[in-house]
Amino acid sequence: MTGMTRYYFDVRDGDTLAIDEEGMELRDLAAVQAEAAESFADVVRDTARDAVNGGAAIRMAIEVRDDKGSLLQVGYTFKNNRLD
Repeated sequence: MTGMTRYYFDVRDGDTLAIDEEGMELRDLAAVQAEAAESFADVVRDTARDAVNGGAAIRMAIEVRDDKGSLLQVGYTFKNNRLD
């Protein structure tokens, strides 16, 4: 027995939710928050690099849950505007 809880990091892209089926075992909520922040930074970086959205807002979030339910959400709205 590991004594650790399995947490799932689902990614919300607008109205679409990509479910994390595998999850990750972490020791405590501090480790969960650190992992959510790191995952979220990757999502933000990829979105900012790839976004050509002509001023449309992109809303994304990482939603963390365990077997008992939702625990944490880290989200943002990204808007890319050219300044001419």
